[in-house]
Formats: sequence, C-alpha cells, structure tokens
Amino acid sequence: MSDAERPARILPVIIASQFAGSSLWFAGNAILPELQRDWGLAADAPGHVTAAVQFGFIAGTLVFALLALADRFSPRAVFLVCALAGAGANLALVALPPSFAALLLLRFATGFCLAGIYPVGMKIAAGWYASGLGRALGWLVGALVVGTAFPHLLRGLGAALPWAGVLAGVSACAALGGLAMYWLVPDGPQLKRGARFDPGAVRTIFAGRELRSAAFGYFGHMWELYTWWAFLPAIVAAWGVQHGTTPAVSLWSFAAIAAGALGCIIGGELSPRWGSARVAQVQLAVSCACCLLAPLAFGLPGPLFFAYLLVWGITVVGDSPQFSTLTARAAPPAYLGSALTWVTAIGFGITVVSIQLFGSLVQHWPIAWLLPLLALGPLPGLLAIRPLAGQR
Repeated sequence: MSDAERPARILPVIIASQFAGSSLWFAGNAILPELQRDWGLAADAPGHVTAAVQFGFIAGTLVFALLALADRFSPRAVFLVCALAGAGANLALVALPPSFAALLLLRFATGFCLAGIYPVGMKIAAGWYASGLGRALGWLVGALVVGTAFPHLLRGLGAALPWAGVLAGVSACAALGGLAMYWLVPDGPQLKRGARFDPGAVRTIFAGRELRSAAFGYFGHMWELYTWWAFLPAIVAAWGVQHGTTPAVSLWSFAAIAAGALGCIIGGELSPRWGSARVAQVQLAVSCACCLLAPLAFGLPGPLFFAYLLVWGITVVGDSPQFSTLTARAAPPAYLGSALTWVTAIGFGITVVSIQLFGSLVQHWPIAWLLPLLALGPLPGLLAIRPLAGQR
C-alpha cells in the first residue's frame, strides 16, 4: 500500500497506543519509593519488581507464540484485551492489603499482558507497511521508550498525588490506548499469518554466523538496558546524596529514559545510509563508555550530570530497533517467527539475571562503583557484531 492510499491516522494512532500500553511497564518502579517507605520494603525491591515484569513478559511471549494468538485472532483484538487486562492487573494493587508477594504477582501478570502489546503492536504496523517498515518501527520503539518513562513523569508532576493515583492514571492511559487501537486501526492489507512457532528451532537458529552475531549483540545490549532503567531513580538519588542536594528524581528519570526515543528515531533515519549494524555499534559503544565512566560522572555538577544521563538514555536503547532489524534479516526465512521469539525471550531472561545481580550488590556497594558492571554486556556485544559492521 502506498503512502497516499494509507489513512493518515494509522501510524499516529499505533504510536499513541503503543505509548499508552507500554506505560504499564515501569508503573511499579515509579511508585516504589512510596511503597518502600509505607510498606518497609528492602533496598533491592526495585530489582525484584522489575524482574517480575520481565519474567511475565518472557512467559507471555512464549505462550503467545505457542498458541499463535495474534494469528488466530485479529491482532488489534489481542492488543485490546491485553491492554485492558494489563490495566486491570496494574490497578488491582490499590484494592489489596499491603503485600510484597501480591505486588510481585501483579507485576508478573502485567508483564504477561505486555507480551500482547509490544510485539503485537509491531505486527499491526507490519500489516500497513509493505515498505518503510524500518522507519515505522523506529517510531514505534520510540513510543515504547516514552511510554516506559511515562509513570515517572506522572509521579514527578503529581508530587502530591498518592501512589494509587499514579497507578490509576497509568491504567486509564493503557485502557484508552487499547480502545484507540481497536476502533481506529483496522487490520492492514499486508497483514500475514506468522509461521508456526517451533520450540526446537533454537538449534537451527543459532547455527548461522550472522544470526549469532546479531543475537549476541542484542543480548549484550539487554544486559545493560533494563537494569539501568530499573535503577535510574536510585542512581539520581545517589548522585543527590553525594552532592548534598535533592534532585527531582522522577522528572530526571523520565527525561533520561524518554531521551531514548531520540536514539531510536535518529538511528532509524541513519540506518539506510550507515547500515543497521554500524548504527547499533556506535550506540552500543557510547552506552558502554557511559557505564565505564560512571564513577567519574558522579563527581560532575548537576547540569553536566544530567547531560551525561541524557546521552546514556539516548544510546542505551537507540540500538534496539537495529538489533531487531539485524536479527530479522539474518534469520532463516522458515524460522523467522521462531527466531525472533527465542532471541527476545533469551534477551529478557538475561535482563532478569542482570537486574537480580545488580539488586543484590547495590545493598552492599555504592551504586556509582557498580555501574561499570553493566559494561559486561556491551563489551562482548561489540565484539559479537563486528563481523556485521560493514553491512548496509
């Protein structure tokens, strides 16, 4: 379908709905300072809460692939059901008595629902874009990033808003996004059924050198990404303690995470000229440098430290659409769906390990000196994608 034939509302609505649905991802993290104060939660609570969402997303990704739900039913119907269910799981915490176990269970359920929002939103977009999909996906991942940051913005602007109000606002946003997707975006003319998911295809998938390079680059990127996102409020707060000041933790966290949308969009615009591998390599190298320089960066004054966080935020996720492109390009055509499912599931599994390790160490060591450990992902990731760097 040409641009002239495609309704003008399609991409903006998909972007807005993706933003709204993905706002559920870090809603629990945005209210954790209040829950830690009111419920007496430990310092490593952010790690456990984020890991619960990641586990839910992994489980949802595999279940959705095994049951082929986005093929058996309209993807926009799946998106709607998951947006409403995720909004309900997010809001349910308000009605329950204080319980860390309930918090973890509900965050797991939210992560499960996100498996029907993030990847399914990509499938909906693919139904409308036979060409120009790479650029559209750059915008969609950018929307995911801003949506991920949105609860921090809501928390920062509504300083007097109780944590229940933050959850209610995020849930309402997600539900409206699901309704908008269902009502305003019909199934696209390019919508295709995916190949049947083959759990045993993992052996075949990683037999190819190019796919191994793309996948291991992505794995290194994932080691860093969600751990940095999860502990960003603690990073900002720790810098404030070191300098004897009180920064606007939620607003700084929102700005630094949301800046990643620029990395996704700019990377998408540069990829036709530079090649996806080169774009991913540059962004991964810069974010790796930010990891290693963290102990020195903590000595910077406020404006420079904030600028440092923005650079890290732009590059820590800006390579994500390019790794998806490289993986899709290198996967055997017969196993494309299985390859993307397995690579995604393994990547999110790596985030759980990184988050839990970092969460356990942060109780005993200054966070500034722990951040270089995040480079343990980007460094091997850079080595992995070197063979692809000359590709367009």
